[in-house]
Amino acid sequence: MPRNAAPLLTSRSPNSPVPRAADSDRRRTNASVILRSVLEHGPVARSTISRLTGLSPASVTDYCARFAELGLIRESAAPRRSNGVGRPHVPVDLDASRFVVGGVHVAVPYTTVALLDLRGRVVAERRLRHDTAGDRTEPARVLARAADGLGALFAEAAGSTPLGVGVAAGGWVDRDSGTIVEHPLLGWRDVPVREILGARTGLPVHVDGHARALVNGERLFGRARGSRSVLHLFVGNVVDAAFATNDEVHHGPRSQAGAIAHLPLRGGTEPCDCGRVGCLQVELSERTLCRRAREAGIVDGMNPTHVVAAAERGDPVAVRLLTQRARMVGRAVGLLLDILNPETVVVTELGVVRREDCLRALREEVGDARASAVVPTSFPDSVLAVAGGSVMLDVLYRDPLSV
Repeated sequence: MPRNAAPLLTSRSPNSPVPRAADSDRRRTNASVILRSVLEHGPVARSTISRLTGLSPASVTDYCARFAELGLIRESAAPRRSNGVGRPHVPVDLDASRFVVGGVHVAVPYTTVALLDLRGRVVAERRLRHDTAGDRTEPARVLARAADGLGALFAEAAGSTPLGVGVAAGGWVDRDSGTIVEHPLLGWRDVPVREILGARTGLPVHVDGHARALVNGERLFGRARGSRSVLHLFVGNVVDAAFATNDEVHHGPRSQAGAIAHLPLRGGTEPCDCGRVGCLQVELSERTLCRRAREAGIVDGMNPTHVVAAAERGDPVAVRLLTQRARMVGRAVGLLLDILNPETVVVTELGVVRREDCLRALREEVGDARASAVVPTSFPDSVLAVAGGSVMLDVLYRDPLSV
């Protein structure tokens, strides 16, 4: 077995110069790259996996046998021959029929619960609007309803086995402790999400910020697969960003990286609670968009999709509001491009996702030289569900033998 391939089980003497932790890390890395290869290329022959990963055929065969035992992969029905001669190669593929992960995304007006398969596809989804009476966003109440909603979805998918739950939210989310440290729009501080949902579901729970979760979703299942560096900009009621290089998302101490709410945006006019004018979040938030649309008589509520619907009906003011917002998002993207220079920029913003004129306005603001690097989210119809599920799926693909 070559040096870059770790056996599944290792027996070392106490005097071995290589620490056991190094073996464990190497096994985890090898398992991850092999399962990722099956995800990206399956159905795929084991010999092809060996060529793609640089691992020995024997090592690939051992790992694939373990994955098959765990139910993560299966052999494809039709064997393939190389040039029509020799023994047929029996390809392997993900077994997306056996397992699901739960996804929870906590937004300001509602919580999304969902089930995803191992390819990141949404199997079931439900939106739980926060109660309008009383303390509608009290953490224990919101998380209890999320757990109950997940339980109902798991019951409906009785033939599938849940592997765990991923939770995504805006604000300051500490991945290591599984805590939402601060979410000003919800009024949450130091909420032990992993502890609460773990106790209610009986499943492993992992928690992360939604921009980082979506970077992982894009890199596993979306347009950013294969990119060496990816920036994700999430523009909703909360505005934040995430950055990944060489398949690693940057978190920073206590996962504070990506907090861009108070970056100054050129041309901004909205006053911010911090005392300044034109901070990125207050300028771009869906609350600001809906307020401006109400002032223009386009909508009478707080649902930004109604502004998009008005634009689809040909309302010129709605079109102007959306394209202006897209141009301001383009300025934010340009600023982040100057700082980070990523290979790919993924933008999750309602107008950019739904309308070509908004995407065009954003790219014009970024400039011709870098416009092609900017793409909308790969999950336009299920972005919040994918955000939650991707937190758990990222854990699975990083350490598949821990299932």
